Amino acid sequence: MFKVGDQFKQEFSYTQEEVDMYAKVSGDTNPLHIDEEAGKNSMFGRRIIHGFLGASIFTRIFGTLWYADGTVYMAQSVKWMRPMYTEKQYVGVITVKEINEEKHRVTYVCEVFDVETGEQTITGEATLMNKKQYVWA
Repeated sequence: MFKVGDQFKQEFSYTQEEVDMYAKVSGDTNPLHIDEEAGKNSMFGRRIIHGFLGASIFTRIFGTLWYADGTVYMAQSVKWMRPMYTEKQYVGVITVKEINEEKHRVTYVCEVFDVETGEQTITGEATLMNKKQYVWA
């Protein structure tokens, strides 16, 4: 079983097509995400991906990769530190911060880093419950 300080990492990237699909399903059609000219003329100099799309790496990790069977998301805080772009490699990192054995809950530090530069783009915390797998006996 895992313990405080343990980590899991997952590399990821997004294409413009995926950003466009996210814009469609989320309803966030802000031109900064989908219009090349608007992105070019923005303070970022190019289109950026949606902040919640970048942070969705955490739902991928918790929902499919890290003790996923039976996991229930209880809370998530997110702070966006830098813009994220398509066609760049990022790594999502979760670190076990606190374990509540009695309630089968774990709090994680959630971070995203640009693989090339090492710069942090997202930070936050998540609390999850899993009565099936978060068992320390």
